[in-house]
Amino acid sequence: MHEMSIALAVVDQVEEAAARAKDVTAVRSVRLQVGELAGVVPDALAFSFELACAGTLLEGAELITEAVPGRARCTPCTHEWAVGMPPRLTCPACGGTQTDLLAGRELQIVDVHWEDGPGPAHTPTREPISEER
Repeated sequence: MHEMSIALAVVDQVEEAAARAKDVTAVRSVRLQVGELAGVVPDALAFSFELACAGTLLEGAELITEAVPGRARCTPCTHEWAVGMPPRLTCPACGGTQTDLLAGRELQIVDVHWEDGPGPAHTPTREPISEER
């Protein structure tokens, strides 16, 4: 199940960001964008995330996933459509097969809420993570 490797990568990246920020005492939530074409099962990711967080700064953190629908655009006629699942990659307007996938493969950390010393919670900006990590 690759959801466990994704969860471990998320935990690693959040821990690295927390170490750079210094004085972080706990991570409260992690928000991810997950494209419908990313091949991720949300329930399996949530389960894996809980296991990956055990014994770390993220223990007890909430995982919030935002689904990103797949969208494509036809190169010849510029029509855009929701590709759905299974993905429809031929243009519904002209039948063309030269399409660009615009959205749906995302798998990125959008934000993290943590607690640190006496100050307010921080929301660090995170770079996308690779699903292949």
